[in-house]
Amino acid sequence: MTIEFEEIGERVYLLRHPALEVNVTLVVGDGEALLVDTLSNATQAGELAAAARTITPYPWTLVNTHHHFDHCFGNATLAGEPARPIYAHQAAAARLRDHPELVRQQAYDEMRETEPVLAAELSRTTILAPSHPVHLESTLDIGGRTVVLRHLGRGHTDGDLVVHVPDADLLVAGDLVEESGPPSFDDSYPLEWPETVAELLRLATRRTMVVPGHGAILGIDGVRAQHEQLATLAWLIRDGHADGAPAERVAARAPFTPTVTMPAIRLGYAELSGDT
Repeated sequence: MTIEFEEIGERVYLLRHPALEVNVTLVVGDGEALLVDTLSNATQAGELAAAARTITPYPWTLVNTHHHFDHCFGNATLAGEPARPIYAHQAAAARLRDHPELVRQQAYDEMRETEPVLAAELSRTTILAPSHPVHLESTLDIGGRTVVLRHLGRGHTDGDLVVHVPDADLLVAGDLVEESGPPSFDDSYPLEWPETVAELLRLATRRTMVVPGHGAILGIDGVRAQHEQLATLAWLIRDGHADGAPAERVAARAPFTPTVTMPAIRLGYAELSGDT
């Protein structure tokens, strides 16, 4: 498969892979480059490498926005030999380092019914854990360009990392923000997610481009709309728990479909009950 990057800013490029519409961002500096997210398996990562090499011959540093397979299972292919640095939040790095088979099994279970071919590939993909854990913030010099990696709080996972490229007025949000579909709440923190997105909004200007984990680039108004949905859901969860309302009743009032919302309600209720 031939896939291509599109230039979205000065020496900043975006690739949306057709499988799951996952975004990969390429930032090119003087003699160095940065790749944010590495796709799902060796095949996809090989396609990604070929596409990136049409843009730049420079060695790259890698960043994983979180530990889910579609954002980091290409690490082993793209890191090379000797391996290039891979940055991720410390929670994501620890999960991929200490529990790779659990992460692999979760990925397989998620895909086996809807994408059986991809699921089979995931089951045999080599998982390479990030080499450089980030606690709250880390600043990188990518060939003279400043790139700031920030953990703004828990949301989609406990290890979401936002990539800020100030000179391009660009924020790579990972799955904290989505465009091509609703948020995924399966291992999320629905009561904290709104404040994490609010922190992201505080970094933005009216002209900031926000790259979601999946789908088209968003402007600040699109992110604000998602923040409002997440905040509404968090309020409904708190209100429903206080009233002893069944999860199904809360889901019927939520800004997402019940199928999407039910995991968030269960997680939120468990947290409010002290069961987590």
